Amino acid sequence: MLPEARFAHIMLTMRFFKFHGYGNDYLVIEETALGRTVRLDELVRRLCDRHRGAGADGVALIGPSTDADFQVRIFNADGSEAAMSGNGTRCAAAYLYYNGLWSADELRLGTRAGVKLYRLRGRYGARRFRFEAEIGRPAFESAAIPMRTDEPREVVVDYPLDVGERKVEVTALQMCNPNCCLFVEDFARVDWRALGQMIERHACFPERTNVEFIRVDGRNTISVRVWERGVGETEASGTGACAAAVAACLKGLTDRRVLVEMPGGVLEVEWREDGEVVLSGTAEAVYRAEWLDSEEINEEA
Repeated sequence: MLPEARFAHIMLTMRFFKFHGYGNDYLVIEETALGRTVRLDELVRRLCDRHRGAGADGVALIGPSTDADFQVRIFNADGSEAAMSGNGTRCAAAYLYYNGLWSADELRLGTRAGVKLYRLRGRYGARRFRFEAEIGRPAFESAAIPMRTDEPREVVVDYPLDVGERKVEVTALQMCNPNCCLFVEDFARVDWRALGQMIERHACFPERTNVEFIRVDGRNTISVRVWERGVGETEASGTGACAAAVAACLKGLTDRRVLVEMPGGVLEVEWREDGEVVLSGTAEAVYRAEWLDSEEINEEA
């Protein structure tokens, strides 16, 4: 008879903070807190689970940078890595100020979508911060989105897309991430969640896509609902707000500066004449905690 193996559990702890930007919540972690080699995609999925984990739309991982003040990696709740998140990166910026790791009015954050400039515009109590951020310049070519179209296109506006048994007109662009925008008159008359889920994984989008449903309320105001790649429905999206504002302006429906109303709150977006998109909004600390993890080992191995 084989001897009974003896097992022990090693408890591992990892400190993290939870922040949110208009209900779009992120767990912010410093690379040094990981403490050991981990599979980030698996860890992120477990952390973001709203029933068995801390619960969040994503994770912002902060580390050192060679070409910026800090580097921020953004992970979606499904473990996939995004190039950028307007709200997630703003949460990372707020974390740095909240913990006294940065105090200057300007902060440069390296992302997979390039270095982004954040300017601190307000501090409300100890936990809430307002930033103005230069997010980047949108790209409109079908190859840059990327999006598979019937032929290469310099701009994808009102493109007929077959979704299930229906055809919808979409305006697509690259705004740090792939974005597909649909204009609606009434959210209640569109099953936008089901439509968003289908479009996210549509064959025309080889890297999947964020999906924004836009109602134009005036020259300076739009309302948006978001189905986010790798997450699903979110209360808000920073890059999604930027994409929606640019798409509306591109179609001549709004001016270059708009308020973007989302279920979680209102963000400000300006598409400057030089092509840069500027996003203004807040991020707020929710709580700090330690993630308890156990690793089972065979003591006789």
